[in-house]
Amino acid sequence: MTSNTKNLPVAVIGAGPIGLSAAANLMDVGLTPIIFESGNRAGANLAQWGHVRMFSPWSYNMDPVAISLLEKKGWTAPALTEFPTGRQLLERYVLPLASHEAIAPHLHLNTRVEAVSRQHHDILRNAERPLTPFVVRTSNAEGERDILVQAVIDASGTYQTPNWLGAHGIPAVGERAASQSITYGVPDILGAAGEQFAGKSVLVVGGGHSAFNALQDLVKLSDHSEGMRILWGVRGSSVSNIVRSPENDELQERRRLEIYIQTLLTEGKIEVFTDIAIENIRSENGKLFVQSRSGQLPPVDQLIAATGFRPDLALLSELRTSLDPATESPAGLGPLIDPNLHTCGSVPEHGSAELSHPEPGLYIVGIKSYGRAPTFLLKTGYRQVKSVTKALANPKDIDRPATERTTPCDALAANGPCAQ
Repeated sequence: MTSNTKNLPVAVIGAGPIGLSAAANLMDVGLTPIIFESGNRAGANLAQWGHVRMFSPWSYNMDPVAISLLEKKGWTAPALTEFPTGRQLLERYVLPLASHEAIAPHLHLNTRVEAVSRQHHDILRNAERPLTPFVVRTSNAEGERDILVQAVIDASGTYQTPNWLGAHGIPAVGERAASQSITYGVPDILGAAGEQFAGKSVLVVGGGHSAFNALQDLVKLSDHSEGMRILWGVRGSSVSNIVRSPENDELQERRRLEIYIQTLLTEGKIEVFTDIAIENIRSENGKLFVQSRSGQLPPVDQLIAATGFRPDLALLSELRTSLDPATESPAGLGPLIDPNLHTCGSVPEHGSAELSHPEPGLYIVGIKSYGRAPTFLLKTGYRQVKSVTKALANPKDIDRPATERTTPCDALAANGPCAQ
C-alpha cells in the first residue's frame, strides 16, 4: 500500500461465499471493500446448483469472521452437523451476509467487471507501476465506469465457464452448433428442468460426483416418466471404482451417493460406455449423434456435460499474472493442487504467498484460484482470504510458502467437483 492508494477501497469480484468472506475479512483488518456481482443477487452462481446437496456439514461451510458478523445482529447458525443443499447455503448464510448492514453498502449487483488494469499503464509499462491504483472497468444498466482501487481480489469463480465435451480440451466438432441440446453442470432435473429430460434419452458425460448427482436424479425422474433411457459416458476403461471413499469417510454424504450409484449400475438402470473421447457431435432429426474414439454412441435427445470448469482469465489480461501452465492456477499454487498428485485431503495449507502474482495487490482466490483442478474445498477459500486480507493490511504478513509448512489442510468438503 502507498500514499497514492491507501485511501482507496479493495475490489472484490464476485459475491459468492468466498467473495463475501473476503469482504468481511477486509473490514476485519480495517480495509474497505467494494464488491461487484454480475448477477441480480449475491450467490448467483450458487443458485444454479441450489438443488444439489453438499457433502460437507454446515460447520465446514461458513467463515468464522462472517459468522461473528452475523451473530452480532441476532442471526442463528444452522445445525452444524446437518448437510445443506446449495439453496440452503444461499438462503440461510450467503443472502443474510450480503444484506448485513456492514456489507450491503459496499455491494453492487448487476454489475459486471469487464477488465482490470493499472491507471495510465498497460501491461508493458513499468514506471511506478506498483505505486499506481488499479482501474476496474465495470458495466451495468447505466453504462460503463472506471473505478480506482488499491488492490483486487478476484473471487468470481468458474461456474460460468464449464469445460468442453471435446476430447482435446477444445469443443468437439459440432459441439457449439448442438448447444441447445447440451446442458453443462448439474441441471435441476427433479425441478425446473424436469420437462427438458422427461421421457427422453439422455447421455451424461463425466466421471465425478457432479455426474453422479445428475445420474441419480435422472433415474428418479424415470421412475414416473416412461420412455427414458439413461446413458453414462466416462473416459476410463471401467467404472469399477465408483465407491472410492473409505467406510469411515468424514464426508458420509459423498459415500452415500457413491453406494447409490453402484446400486443403480447393478440394477441395470444406467447404461455405461467407457473409453469415451468425444470428437464429433452431430444433430439430425432432433437427435444427437456422438462420435467417440471408441465408436459412435447410441443417438440421444439430450446431453449433460458434467466435465468440470475452467477459469475465465480474460478480465485480467492487462495485468502481470503468473500462472501454472497446466492448471491455470497461480504458479505458486499449481504444484500443490495438481489433480494427478493430490485429492481434497492432501492439498497443503497455503495462503497469500502461493496466491501472489508479479502484479502486487492482485489475488485470485476461491475455486478460480484452482484453475482447472477439481479438488477445491470451500473452507480452503476462507483460509485463503484470511491470509490475503492480512497481507493487504500489512504486506510484511505475507504467509510463508506452503513448502515451509507441515500442516496439511483438513479433508473438508465444499462446492467444488471434488465434493459434489
